Amino acid sequence: MIPVCRIEDLPEGESLRVEAGDATATIAVFHTDGAFYAIDDTCSHQDASLSEGWLEGCYVECPLHAALFDLRSGEPTCLPARKPVRTHAVTVVDGMLYVHPAVRTVTGEPVHAAPEEAVA
Repeated sequence: MIPVCRIEDLPEGESLRVEAGDATATIAVFHTDGAFYAIDDTCSHQDASLSEGWLEGCYVECPLHAALFDLRSGEPTCLPARKPVRTHAVTVVDGMLYVHPAVRTVTGEPVHAAPEEAVA
């Protein structure tokens, strides 16, 4: 579980980038449509930060080549991206926002830690 910020420090329509604990992974956290979402920060098409992209409802547009990702599923909705990005569980505890990084199983499927208090 990674502490991100107080919920009032991430206004609606904004995003931020957090380190996922190891130097190779970063997570983009978004506040949109009254909910918080977290996905891998790096576009699956090319090395670009999704936290620097354009937020459109529950979608973020990559700033490099305009690939669009659904924040709820991580799935790309248009080319040039073809592979999804991982999603991560988000919780709020006493006004503090936390991300629960997904881990990969042997089969490559993401697995989320069970959050105490999910935010939808």
